[in-house]
Amino acid sequence: MIIVCQKPLKRLKISGIALFPFIFIRNSEDKKNKILINHEKIHLRQQLELLVIFFYIFYVIEYYYWIFKLKNSYQAYKRISFEREAYANEHDLNYLKKRKFWNFRKYL
Repeated sequence: MIIVCQKPLKRLKISGIALFPFIFIRNSEDKKNKILINHEKIHLRQQLELLVIFFYIFYVIEYYYWIFKLKNSYQAYKRISFEREAYANEHDLNYLKKRKFWNFRKYL
């Protein structure tokens, strides 16, 4: 995991994004935000499990499925199984130590 502060993220509404093997964060002080970093580390694990490329393919497919169904981009984002797992467990800083392989499936 490599944490990078990225100025282009300042224009976006996101605090961070995981693009294997990097975690890009909007503000340098967010390097200390353990919850945000843990959320993004969960995504890195998901990406590894799906050989990176399949993570992005499934992420986009699931996002557009929910966009079509809900007609709301934010709600679609929140319904993606990968995001649901990350949000549900971001406060548990030991989650990745006990997480089962492909655990995102239980959030489908």
